[in-house]
Amino acid sequence: MLAQKFFIQDNRSELLLCAHKYDFDIRFFDQMADFVAAATQSGQEDLFVVDLDVLYNMQLDNNRTMFLSDLLKRLPEQHHYVYLQTEKQSGRFLLQRMLVEHRCLAYADKPIANDVLVDKLYNLFAKRRQDETSRVLYLGDEACFDLDLLDAHHIELLAHADVQTLHLRLKQSQAAVVVIEDKYFLRTEVIVQVLKRNMEVDPSLEIVMLQGTPDPALARRAIEGGFDEIMLRKDRDVLTRQLVNRVGKIRVNKDLISKDRATGLLNKIGFQLRAQEQIRRAAEANVPLALAVIDIDKFKTINDTWGHYFGDIVIKRLSLLLSGQMRAQDLLSRFGGEEFVMLLWDCSPQQAYERLDQMRQGFGAVVFEVEPGQSRQFSFSGGLAAYPAIRTENELFLQADERLYDAKQAGRNRIVA
Repeated sequence: MLAQKFFIQDNRSELLLCAHKYDFDIRFFDQMADFVAAATQSGQEDLFVVDLDVLYNMQLDNNRTMFLSDLLKRLPEQHHYVYLQTEKQSGRFLLQRMLVEHRCLAYADKPIANDVLVDKLYNLFAKRRQDETSRVLYLGDEACFDLDLLDAHHIELLAHADVQTLHLRLKQSQAAVVVIEDKYFLRTEVIVQVLKRNMEVDPSLEIVMLQGTPDPALARRAIEGGFDEIMLRKDRDVLTRQLVNRVGKIRVNKDLISKDRATGLLNKIGFQLRAQEQIRRAAEANVPLALAVIDIDKFKTINDTWGHYFGDIVIKRLSLLLSGQMRAQDLLSRFGGEEFVMLLWDCSPQQAYERLDQMRQGFGAVVFEVEPGQSRQFSFSGGLAAYPAIRTENELFLQADERLYDAKQAGRNRIVA
């Protein structure tokens, strides 16, 4: 945090109190050299917030006032930055453009309440922890996209050359976008209808036709046949960036449907769709899975005693702790209220028990300040079920939920497998 003056009032203690609720450690800097040194040594998970008002109070070595261009030159290039600015500054488009062109993760206008700022930072932090790979299915002879650029945006390109089996590959891959070369459409003009009328296909799926040369008549037929967009084969970099933008919009729309607003985790709908796909993959790869259901103990008492706002803080702290323990192919969701569900990839029943019990102990060690000078620690209980002993997502959930009930009945603060 690079700041001298804060948001509604000059009040570090209030900001630190809000941050403490989410277990954030905020460090303050009022010297550019110190901030740059700290940012240079920091890891990728840290957030870097710059209050632009600080520039008016800073000078360079030759006593020249520091300008924004000076600041941007000095910030380490391996990070992106969150900027705070006044409403007057936000009205200057050239300023916004300069920020965006220089590794701006987000910006916000002041005044902004300390608790609101910390909530926004939490959302950014949670989102960066949950980057997911999206798949693009390409029906054509030779993909004309920059694979490195796609990889940098967590997009996997799956090449396919058989129109007759494309619908099966789509079901298997759960791709977000299908790109089809125009000549394949000419061979089988009902291809889009075959893809979209499968009830198991994600309704957010977009199907794009790639044209070698502009052909308005063909484009019209393609749109009438169900294509969502026509893209022209052009410069590889431009075409790739168009695809990246489309995938980005699809991710936003899917997040609105499948993500929990408060924590950024998968919600019940999102988890069920992803879990079914993971179970199918586990069957192909012959690896075990474990499904866990956990529930914060006596959560109603927490809400009744300290209020729903504090209860939300407990939920968010737990979501951060759990997400930090997830591996690349694990799934974590908030099903609603104080209940979380996770699917652990390539995990035996014994390994799942040990991992979940470690999470339970970690949450039990978190200290919450419920009132000034008063601290409390809380717990959760959990139940486990294993694949392939149980074969479907619904049956796995029901058994794990039963085990959770057993854990509650046995005294809470424990895991039952």
